[in-house]
Amino acid sequence: MLTKNKSFYESYETLKELINLIDHTVKVEKECFLFQEGMPAKEIYIVRSGKILVSKVAADGKELTMRICGKDEIVGELTLFTDDARYILNAKAMEHCEVGVIKKDVLEEEFLHNNQLAFEFMKWMSDHFRRTQTKFRDLILIGKKGALYTTLIRMTNSYGVPSSNGILIDMHLTNQTLANFCGTTRESVNRMLSELKKNKIISIARGRITIHDLEYLKAEVNCEGCPIKYCTIE
Repeated sequence: MLTKNKSFYESYETLKELINLIDHTVKVEKECFLFQEGMPAKEIYIVRSGKILVSKVAADGKELTMRICGKDEIVGELTLFTDDARYILNAKAMEHCEVGVIKKDVLEEEFLHNNQLAFEFMKWMSDHFRRTQTKFRDLILIGKKGALYTTLIRMTNSYGVPSSNGILIDMHLTNQTLANFCGTTRESVNRMLSELKKNKIISIARGRITIHDLEYLKAEVNCEGCPIKYCTIE
């Protein structure tokens, strides 16, 4: 049976205190930006509902998706304790969202006086960086096919639902969305998905992917069996 990753607050209990620092909430419509890279950064955000996609756009226009942030996840954290801070990533709503807004200077001041909260935040940031490092490792060392396979594995850990014939990734995914996670083209993803479908490793219905042979994907990328908290899309 699929083992689900612990929720944000189950893993970092003290970070519940961040809720008390929320200044106000804002609604973000689907496909609208919460912020874009280069904008002055005076706030960080906690997702209260919906999903926020965090990405980086290269000079040639190619987009690399870093993660998807769901309920209670933090967005915009990389600007803390930085002078003249500017966002270095884009954050866009995948669906209608509501986010809590925390003033950057208020949070920084709280960390100076609340050692336990600062410690828990450092633990969360450490885990966040490890997830990012494993993603870049996959992109660099095992190529585009490996990047797609590890993306599908991470999707099952984050959104997988056991079904009668495998694991359903309970999220609507376009081939372009998957391509952005892999740093490749939609055409390349089309070919790789077609091959997986032909070999009955996956099936796709109404934009949702079912993984029939997860062990095949893991074997193809020499999966190291990392703890699930380091192998998610969040």
